[in-house]
Amino acid sequence: MNMPLEDRRRLIELHDEQVSIRRQCELVGMNRSSLYYKPRGESDVNLKLMRLIDEQYTRMPYYGSPRMTAWLCRQGYDVNHKRVERLMAIMGLEAIHPGPNTSKRHHAHKIYPYLLSGVKVVRPNQVWSTDITYIRMAYGFIYLVAIMDWFSRYVLSWRVSTTLDVDFCMEALDAALAINRPEIFNSDQGCQFTSKDFTGRLEDEGIRISMDGRGRVFDNIFVERLWRSVKYEEVYLKDYRTVEEAIQSLGAYFELYNTERLHQSLAYRTPYEVYK
Repeated sequence: MNMPLEDRRRLIELHDEQVSIRRQCELVGMNRSSLYYKPRGESDVNLKLMRLIDEQYTRMPYYGSPRMTAWLCRQGYDVNHKRVERLMAIMGLEAIHPGPNTSKRHHAHKIYPYLLSGVKVVRPNQVWSTDITYIRMAYGFIYLVAIMDWFSRYVLSWRVSTTLDVDFCMEALDAALAINRPEIFNSDQGCQFTSKDFTGRLEDEGIRISMDGRGRVFDNIFVERLWRSVKYEEVYLKDYRTVEEAIQSLGAYFELYNTERLHQSLAYRTPYEVYK
């Protein structure tokens, strides 16, 4: 993730047929679909609305499309509910009682019970959790998935993608499992995390699977706090022009977050210090 930009470029520009595009992307920590990224076909006005929605949703994740529509109108934007609902769907945002639901549930997939009620998390690798969030760019947007250790807040792995498919989530999972293995893995009920590929990988490792209740944002509160930190301390201060630039900048941020950023809840230690 910390590979210099020029090295990334040289790697992606390799023409040796023995080095596949998929392998090149794996080496630089990039989902293959991101290599062919083109800015989304939304108008400038819609992209502006999505930026505002993202910022307001980060502040108030219990805002669904009706309340978000009312808030945008108060900011001077003439928008209707259907338009805001469509944009929030593209962004993967939904508020239910309250809370975000970045990835939609697939009703044919098995849903696992929430295992963490009343559980005291007292050691690293006892519980890991994951989630997906929308990341704005100068001329479009991408999605970010991260896997975090609950006890230490250490970010074990992360990936970006231009689509909400399962592939980049699987890549993040494989990268995290190359470091260690948790006792319990918690996620929301999104189709990426309920897919047979994802749950099967966890079950093959003997990991117990836990899933948030529908709309219960506080079931996965540590990842929600991570997203606020990522956005206020990194994303909202930047205007990524390319996926490559986003990957490089996010990589630097997660390195800082893990190894330098002191957490009051960790007795002013870093996640790396607590995890290791």
